[in-house]
Amino acid sequence: MELGYRGPTACAAAGITYRQLDYWARTGLVEPSVRPAYGSGTQRLYSFRDVVVLKIVKRFLDTGVSLQNIRTAVQHLRERGFRDLERLTLMSDGATVYECTSPDEVHALLQGGQGIFGIAVGVVWRDVESALSQLHGERIDTGETLVGHNPADELARRRNRAV
Repeated sequence: MELGYRGPTACAAAGITYRQLDYWARTGLVEPSVRPAYGSGTQRLYSFRDVVVLKIVKRFLDTGVSLQNIRTAVQHLRERGFRDLERLTLMSDGATVYECTSPDEVHALLQGGQGIFGIAVGVVWRDVESALSQLHGERIDTGETLVGHNPADELARRRNRAV
């Protein structure tokens, strides 16, 4: 069973305003991957990963990274297919966003001497899981609303099935 999250739920879990969500969707920064808006009356539906990316964007904005640089970083993540997202550390010097997959890469960036801000995506991932477990999700197949569903349960089931 896959879940999707409506705009207000995605906003609450990511800590953003509905206006930000709407703007980011309309400009292609973070579009809902489950169901886009098809004109008036349709509800956008965001996946768990979409909500994690929304929260990452918010964290970078809060530290002063420009929307243009964030857009480049999100595009890079999209191109790599958001694989192993929870194992990444994203770092920024305010101008460029770097993807670090090992402690050595993080260390090399810190050696540069300039101020660096880092986001351990796994921490954001767990924050979003926790927030969404208190909110409403919607079954993608039936549209049924589920309250307090933990997306980690579904991920664990999928991992066990893949083995």
